[in-house]
Amino acid sequence: MWTIVAAAIVGSFILSVLMCLVVRGVTRRIGFVDRPGGHKEHAAPVALGGGVAIFLTVLAPVLCGTLLARWALAAGTPAWVPAYLHPHLPGIAEKLPLLAAILAGALVLHVVGLIDDVRPLGPWSKLAVEIVVAAVLAWGFGVRAGEALGPPAAVVLTVGWIVLIVNAFNFLDNMDGLSAGVAAIAAAIFAGTAMMTGQIFVPTLAWVLVGGLLGFLVFNFAPASMFMGDAGSMVIGYFLAVLTVLTTYYDPGQHGQPVGVFVPVIVLAVPLYDVISVVIHRLKAGESPFRGDRRHFSHRLFNRGMSTRYAVLTIYLATAATGLPAMLLPHATWFSAILIFAQTVCVVLIIAILEHVPTKHRAPGEPPSTVGTAHQAEDPG
Repeated sequence: MWTIVAAAIVGSFILSVLMCLVVRGVTRRIGFVDRPGGHKEHAAPVALGGGVAIFLTVLAPVLCGTLLARWALAAGTPAWVPAYLHPHLPGIAEKLPLLAAILAGALVLHVVGLIDDVRPLGPWSKLAVEIVVAAVLAWGFGVRAGEALGPPAAVVLTVGWIVLIVNAFNFLDNMDGLSAGVAAIAAAIFAGTAMMTGQIFVPTLAWVLVGGLLGFLVFNFAPASMFMGDAGSMVIGYFLAVLTVLTTYYDPGQHGQPVGVFVPVIVLAVPLYDVISVVIHRLKAGESPFRGDRRHFSHRLFNRGMSTRYAVLTIYLATAATGLPAMLLPHATWFSAILIFAQTVCVVLIIAILEHVPTKHRAPGEPPSTVGTAHQAEDPG
């Protein structure tokens, strides 16, 4: 299994770097760039199209790998196929229709995001597309959370979860390297959790996503030379949401704990806090919840004197602090689970304190470090 993990991460990382180099060159030539203005603080135009590189980096190896597994099974499992893969080949091959549906949903969101990056569509149009994509996946292909609640309730829960996570990472795309880095940490944790339960399809998809995001971060970490745009942030949020639904967190046959179903909420506690708190702030101010501004946790840290890099690294650490212990939840005792929940609450409270203490206001003309925001005239729905 570790051979597959290494191949998935290294291969997708290299592919992502190459894709980013090509896409960045093309977008600069055709003028597909994010220009300064509004609440954005980058001083010069920055190439868009990072979302294209991320999407293709995930699409190509995952689809090719699944097709290869199906071919190997039909060919009688050739000798070059590793022995530890033999029991998993039928399951992987059978997942081709499901994988096609997942990738088709990602493609729809990717295209909508690209259109919005060129000419803003408005948040409600994108929100409607997100709901339709999530509903088709949940109702038509059985990708559901909370099956014990019954099909209708499970579909509603799944659609709400996917839409929430898509927007959480869309909102989080407000500073160089932030959304991609947090997504990479979360995807790695979900991959590890799925591996602990003996899964192979879900962790492989997650590790490919990790490698693709790390390759993109080469160009997106401050100071960024490339942004992912909505075409990227919507897709990585979608992939993460789907991964969390497909992962097995509670299996009574393996003596697991029901509290394991809360793993996704714990791992994504920081992005969820950010999107919920920002929406509340905007509604209290009488503004649209989708209107872009500088009320995010990252901006609060920046206003307190942190550079962009330190603010982003702080949020990386906060995400890891909540996410890593969550891997133990499926097999934790109730006492351990309570401690893990308590730690998550403490981390979120630290964030809340940092958000509400008086912030440092920079003097006119003082350099704003190297803050670069992704393409957001507004936070999409």
